[in-house]
Amino acid sequence: MKHVRRAVRTFLSAALAGVLLTGCGILKGAREGGRDTVVMDMQSAADRADAMLDATIKAVVPEIQWAHYVTTVGSCDVSRRRKVMTIISEQRRGNFLGVIERFWKKSGYKITAVRQSKERPAIFAQSRDGFGISLVFGNQGQATFEVATPCVQKSEVSDPKTKPNGLEYPLGEIPAPNVRSDFWSAEAVVPTPSPKVGASG
Repeated sequence: MKHVRRAVRTFLSAALAGVLLTGCGILKGAREGGRDTVVMDMQSAADRADAMLDATIKAVVPEIQWAHYVTTVGSCDVSRRRKVMTIISEQRRGNFLGVIERFWKKSGYKITAVRQSKERPAIFAQSRDGFGISLVFGNQGQATFEVATPCVQKSEVSDPKTKPNGLEYPLGEIPAPNVRSDFWSAEAVVPTPSPKVGASG
């Protein structure tokens, strides 16, 4: 009977290990402090980065158009980037940054830095699982989102699966923002001073 119980325990342990070793690119890592750790591979981390970017862009209302930018693959990390093709006017950049900051905080991300700049403002945050995410305004007022993964298990990395909601450009030929939005592209209108009461013509 003892042999039977021992065989059952061995089978269950092997089955559990098989679950950890398979599916979605999740791999079983080395034992640390007597516990098995599970780590992502680079493809899974890239997919997680894409999901973070999808959710962030979806949170922007009214909707903005965007295009994929370069993916950088390091020795154990991946960076995904997207360019915003909607024109964000200088007067609306504060609104845009505010929407993103509130969504990131709601998502449990920690705001790590904010760059106060009229022409090139930026905001940086980090998720609980160590993914860095940023929004940076750069040349010609173009906003760029980026997610940098932590160091993970090395693997091949495929192109993002999410399709842009506008035109697709070759990575080296993405133009300056060229999509107008009634809200995001609007410039502040200076109100006309009201005439003083009792003033004569």
